[in-house]
Amino acid sequence: MTDTPGSLLAAGLLATAVLVGGLWVVTLRNLFRAALSLGLVLLGVAGLFLVLEAEFLAFVQILVYVGAILTLIVFAIMLTARLQTETQAPASRGTLPAALVSGGLCGLLVTVTQRLTWPSGPAGEAVTTAALGQQFITRLVLPFEVISLVFVAAIVGAIAVAARQGRPSP
Repeated sequence: MTDTPGSLLAAGLLATAVLVGGLWVVTLRNLFRAALSLGLVLLGVAGLFLVLEAEFLAFVQILVYVGAILTLIVFAIMLTARLQTETQAPASRGTLPAALVSGGLCGLLVTVTQRLTWPSGPAGEAVTTAALGQQFITRLVLPFEVISLVFVAAIVGAIAVAARQGRPSP
């Protein structure tokens, strides 16, 4: 990343969009709007990849996470929308403990990352797309397959819940 004022401003605006979108994801009561806020977060991360001159990762972020994962999440929300409206839970009393635990974990993360020594020298040789693709189909194939099975199980579960809600109860 070049340290020009424009790139620093863009990174700051994108980081702000990611933080605000993340805050909306966890605070909005409407699940569909929270999913759209997640889309804002994922697009902001893709923009940060572009600012950091990692174009390949930015496009993968958009294609995989915004294009596929977010679509799957919105599809699952739409399948279970009737279930959500029929069983609206009252406001949870666990909000304060959850906020305290989240704040503590965030503080721990900041403390640990402040102690790390980051490399200050010039970056090494750039990784080519061919080398990255070779790693994806050799060393990283198992994690991708496991993730795909988790997503298939999630969508089958959402379909099963939606189908169960459509049947009349005895």
